[in-house]
Amino acid sequence: MDVNIINPVLEAFTNILPQIGFQTVTRQGISLAESTLLYQGALINVGVLGPVQGAILIGMDINSAKQFASKMMMGMEVTEFDSLAQSAISEMGNMVCANVCTNFVKSGTNGMDISPPTLLIGDGQVRLAVPNIIVVDFSVDNIKIKVYVGLYK
Repeated sequence: MDVNIINPVLEAFTNILPQIGFQTVTRQGISLAESTLLYQGALINVGVLGPVQGAILIGMDINSAKQFASKMMMGMEVTEFDSLAQSAISEMGNMVCANVCTNFVKSGTNGMDISPPTLLIGDGQVRLAVPNIIVVDFSVDNIKIKVYVGLYK
């Protein structure tokens, strides 16, 4: 995968999260995965359309998702991953991916759009229509998050 495709995603993730209340966003590692992903917990799926196409997914386990939602809701206690917590997580995915499109425009790639986020909860399998996916592990205020980038030109 082209570095010009992955960098706007990483920049968006590290730029948006501090704007919504997180203090430290640290990249922990990067790896390559095949097009089929197994997940446990919460997985946000946002489609990308235009000159760059594919999907960006953001995943975390349920406890991490509750901690993340709590932080987004200004410290409100989240004991269940209910509809309010789910909405907060989905909105983060929407904000990050909208910023990805803005980053692409800044680098000269116009005409991009995103789909509304789809939130998958539980244990499952997702297959993307790309041969390989870049997986980036982050620690966000000590919450473990994976960002999956399956984009192509």
